[in-house]
Amino acid sequence: MTAAPLATPTARRARARILELARSGPAAAEFLCELARQLRLIVPFTASFWSASDPFTLLATSPARVENLDGQCERWWEREFLVQDFNLFRDLAWAERPVATLWRATDGLPGRSVRYRELHRELGFADELRAVFRSGGAVWGFASLWRKDSEPPFSLAEEKLVADLAAPIAEAFRRAALLRVSSAGASVEAPGLLVFDQHGLLESFNDHAERWLEQLPPTVGGTPGPSGVSLPVEVRTVVALAHAIAAGVERGVARARLQSRTGRWLVVHGFPLRGPRQGESRTAVVIEPAKASEVAPIIAEAYDLTAREKQIIEMIARGLASTEIAERLCLSPHTVRDYVKSVFRKVGVSNRGELVARIFAEHYADALHDSVARAYGTECVSPSHL
Repeated sequence: MTAAPLATPTARRARARILELARSGPAAAEFLCELARQLRLIVPFTASFWSASDPFTLLATSPARVENLDGQCERWWEREFLVQDFNLFRDLAWAERPVATLWRATDGLPGRSVRYRELHRELGFADELRAVFRSGGAVWGFASLWRKDSEPPFSLAEEKLVADLAAPIAEAFRRAALLRVSSAGASVEAPGLLVFDQHGLLESFNDHAERWLEQLPPTVGGTPGPSGVSLPVEVRTVVALAHAIAAGVERGVARARLQSRTGRWLVVHGFPLRGPRQGESRTAVVIEPAKASEVAPIIAEAYDLTAREKQIIEMIARGLASTEIAERLCLSPHTVRDYVKSVFRKVGVSNRGELVARIFAEHYADALHDSVARAYGTECVSPSHL
């Protein structure tokens, strides 16, 4: 029988340390290293994968960390998008409990999983525990932990412990999205282009792509591919999703947003390409600075702002007083003041000048108007819509 996860003083100290890390975030490479080290003291594992997530596309972004996967990241991500399997991150994102194990999902028969048959067994892994780090209804990161086939499966108590830690850890990932944008390294402006073959192997890239890759945070523990170029997790996941879209397994657009080493927001796009002959498909990946419309939704989500709060701070930025805002929105001045207080608290400012500087100067104001217009359509809205 597996001992209770918190049965020892060492385990209890490790849990306290994880909560301390989560409170003091934001998530970064050092955070993931210490998080993995401390969690291993409570819930032992042999290999792991950790990553931040784009909350709208659920694609992995930086920071990211890989432990003992023996260069199998590409194969692992291909199965995440191309194969229907147990405990996919996109399914776990909306599950009641944000943590699940392969052993219990398959009723103790992991061979029912394609991921297990085609990859885990080859690596000597048996059970896999997956967790999504969810806060405010959005997924800000996820992780996979593996045990060897000679080790016992993860217990229900271990699963519950990780589930209890998931929300605090998510807060650290969420705060990482609010790092102050820096202009350092902004000289690379032209898009970077990378071309991958039908097997996901890098064939060619331009000089700008090489310079953008140098600005992306590395995946800790990641290994260079056959081309000798180290590709961070966001590029790998975008390529895998683009392949799945080309195969008709997934829909939508392969796109992930992330911050560079300097804090600048970038976007990674993946585009399936067709060749003149069957079987000559390729995938193009473009890395470029993110537009305001790409970043604003993440910032609003990270600050947990409602559509009404975004509408009010846009009017504050125009210089409107509370009475003028109330008149335009068909609200009472008292209600507007309550909204403003809520925004101050969420953003961590104490006056209107600080608010405008924080939201608009640092995080691109342009797209706030568009998101508000989509939510309400008109300036004067019935109180029934609040």
